[in-house]
Amino acid sequence: MEFRFNCHPLFRQRIVRINNSLLPTGFTAPCRRTALDATAQISEIINFIGQLSAQAQGLSNPVTTSQKLRNSDHHIYLMFEPNEKHGLVVGILKVGHKSLYVFDQNGETVNVTAPCVLDFYVHESRQRGGLGRELFEHMLNEEKIQPQSLAIDRPSEKLLGFLQKHYGLYNKIPQMNNFVVYEGFFSSKQNGSDI
Repeated sequence: MEFRFNCHPLFRQRIVRINNSLLPTGFTAPCRRTALDATAQISEIINFIGQLSAQAQGLSNPVTTSQKLRNSDHHIYLMFEPNEKHGLVVGILKVGHKSLYVFDQNGETVNVTAPCVLDFYVHESRQRGGLGRELFEHMLNEEKIQPQSLAIDRPSEKLLGFLQKHYGLYNKIPQMNNFVVYEGFFSSKQNGSDI
C-alpha cells in the first residue's frame, strides 16, 4: 500500500517494530515537529492497513488501530518495500500479552499470561511470495519465542494453513474462547519460554 507521504524515513529497516509511542523502535527525529509528523504518518499507516486486515477477515471493525495500540502494551511489526516513489507498506503483525483462561491437554482450565498473535495481514498483491513467513520469523526472533508458545486470536483459515505449512502446527487444543493454542503451548510455559 502506497501512501501520500514518503515512508522511507520511517522505515530504516525492512521490518520495524512500533509500540504505543507510535514511533519505530530506535527512531530519532531532529526536532519535535518531525517526531509529531512521524507519529501522524505511522497512525495513518496502522489505521489503513488495520482496516484492510479487517476487510480480508470479514470483520466489521478493525482489530488494529493506532488508538488501540496507543492505549495498550501491544506492539506491531510493519513490513516495508522501498521503491522510487514513497515506498510500500505490505504487511502487519500485531502481538502482545493477554491473560487467558484456556483448557490444557487434560481439559483443565488454566489461567496463563500468554504471548498472542492479535492480527496478521499481508496485502493480497504480495501474498504467496514468502513475505508473511519473513515477517512472522522476524517477530519470533525479536520476541525470542517458538510458534507453539503463541495463542492465536481468531485465526482465519489462511492463518491456520500458514502455521501448519511453515511450523508444523496441526494439533489444536480446543478452547471456549476465540483463541487457538497448539500442542506444545503448555510445555513451553513450563519451560519458561513465556515472553
